[in-house]
Amino acid sequence: VQLQASGGGLVQAGGSLKLSCVASGRAFPYVVMAWFRQIPGEEREFVAGINWSGGNKYLADSVKRRFTISRDSTKNTGYLQMNSLKLEDTAVYYCAAGSFGLDNMDIWGQGTQVTVSS
Repeated sequence: VQLQASGGGLVQAGGSLKLSCVASGRAFPYVVMAWFRQIPGEEREFVAGINWSGGNKYLADSVKRRFTISRDSTKNTGYLQMNSLKLEDTAVYYCAAGSFGLDNMDIWGQGTQVTVSS
């Protein structure tokens, strides 16, 4: 399985973007899909995660009430809807998948750049 992230871009503060993460293959073999982000020189941080079968969702405090995570299991695709974007949301966003929960991801997508301008 490979993950392909897309949807990043340049947006003004207050705007919205929707990221997608497509998993190759016939079925999604992992328990969770998650989004992380990283600013150069800083550690990668958790943004959001979703249980693939049950749909339970988890969001970092910094993005609650602004970001929404979802998935379409028929398309093997996860989404991150980002609203009310702030300058500090600027980062490379990575999707990832894991077999045992959000603490340990097994595979990572290639990242997509999100830049929020003033």
